Amino acid sequence: MDYCNLGGTDIKVSKICLGSMTWGEQNSEDEGRKQLDMASAQGVNFVDTAEMYSVPSSEQTYGITETIIGNWLSRRKRRDDIVIATKVVGPAGGWMPYIRHGQTRLNKANISQAVDNSLERLRTDYIDLYQVHWPERKTNYFGKLGYEYSDEDDGIAVEETLSALSECVRAGKVRAIGVSNETPWGVMRYLHFADTLKMPRIVTVQNPYSLLNRTYEIGLAEVTRREGVGLLAYSPLGFGVLTGKYVHGERPQRARLTLFKQFVRYLGTRAQAATQQYLKIAERHELSPAKMALAYVNSRPFVTSSIIGATSLEQLKENLDSAHLQLNEEVLRDIELVHKDNPNPAP
Repeated sequence: MDYCNLGGTDIKVSKICLGSMTWGEQNSEDEGRKQLDMASAQGVNFVDTAEMYSVPSSEQTYGITETIIGNWLSRRKRRDDIVIATKVVGPAGGWMPYIRHGQTRLNKANISQAVDNSLERLRTDYIDLYQVHWPERKTNYFGKLGYEYSDEDDGIAVEETLSALSECVRAGKVRAIGVSNETPWGVMRYLHFADTLKMPRIVTVQNPYSLLNRTYEIGLAEVTRREGVGLLAYSPLGFGVLTGKYVHGERPQRARLTLFKQFVRYLGTRAQAATQQYLKIAERHELSPAKMALAYVNSRPFVTSSIIGATSLEQLKENLDSAHLQLNEEVLRDIELVHKDNPNPAP
């Protein structure tokens, strides 16, 4: 397993990060524990979660994934071996009224409470990487394109959110901070205020990145490479679409997109067409489609770690094995030809 530093910190994380959003919904606590055991045995020292997990989020499962991880950490009794990343939710517009009575603004009061609640559920006295799950302001994320300017109040300013995060760092509750579902402008504002106001810099951006969605390359890749910020690539398999299990309308039993039909981001016509082309590349080169898709993400120089998720140990093993796959120039050329003909079909 290869390891990278989180931004300019001395925190080393595995090239593969274990995602956890299915634990407590599709996976039981025992299954989550077994995934943690398998991943850590293969050299994975990085685990990503969020206060709102599991997904789909509900009042009944709110915080349960952090609790599962906390129970595992407590039994393991080697907290310093594992890098834990979690997130505070952004404004939900009444979507999650059970989280702080629906007042999920990115201000000092909410962030302070969210950190303390996550620490309690994780059964630890520090969080290695604390991230803003999505921006306070109205902008493009979760697949939205075509930015529309609005004169509406943007809510809590970036500098106020950064100040609240900075206090968590000073208090020793958080080691490093990051953002998620952010834009180039948002990243640069965080960095600007960190430098001018002498506050901690964000060290990571957790955004979608896969063969079906390379929009990160358009602006954020240059920003983050030049500024020493790393990408934590989420959905590197496009919610499992790039494994090929959903082609031709297939809906395997217990599969995520079978159970939760609201997740259609990676099932559009263009995404399905591109997926079939990538599957042909994998077949031609005698590669597992999942391993090929993950190995491509792992190979990008701006990626610090790719966040994999699985609902079975068999899936997890295959995903972990991608860490040892190096794609040759012919495979990479074939991938680029498909991307050129059908760029970013599932942004």
